[in-house]
Amino acid sequence: MIPGAVREATARDGDQIVYVAPDRLLDALRWLKETPGQEFDYLVDVTAVEFRDRERPIEVVYFLRSLKRRADIRIKVELQPSDELAVDSVWSLWRGADWLEREVFDMFGRHPDLRRILMWETYAEGYPLRKGFPLRGRFSRAEQVRQALNANPEAHYSLEELSIAEAGGDLPDDMRDRLRRGERGVVPEPPNP
Repeated sequence: MIPGAVREATARDGDQIVYVAPDRLLDALRWLKETPGQEFDYLVDVTAVEFRDRERPIEVVYFLRSLKRRADIRIKVELQPSDELAVDSVWSLWRGADWLEREVFDMFGRHPDLRRILMWETYAEGYPLRKGFPLRGRFSRAEQVRQALNANPEAHYSLEELSIAEAGGDLPDDMRDRLRRGERGVVPEPPNP
């Protein structure tokens, strides 16, 4: 492995778990993907974990698989909650990481493509999987429904992305008509609390 990248390596319940320094993450994952004998060529998932114990770091977890060797490994990066919660994107290694990383952003925060994929674009309550997030949210259920119904997803995607959705028949009729006319929606202003 890359010198100075590994902080700790353990085997637990048959799983290989390697803790990597945040600033060496991309180098370590590139080495795991491209080195003969390693060849972890499939990014299965990216997630994050925030523990109840506030003293413990937040972990960003990468699940990798070597299809050729039929081997799995988990790479973990620990981020102190008091520091910047950011790691390098692995999109340059696995194009599919974009959606996985955006899901982590949607629930925990921080990604270079700040378009939401799970919550509506104007969602302003925070990050639902963070421990400090209230169980019932910050707004009433009626306000949450109102915001969701006022969301305008077409304002956040390129015409190319929308045309791909149209080809699959996934767009509502009114969106499809606007797309044919070359029109885009607009992002509504968030309500004043």
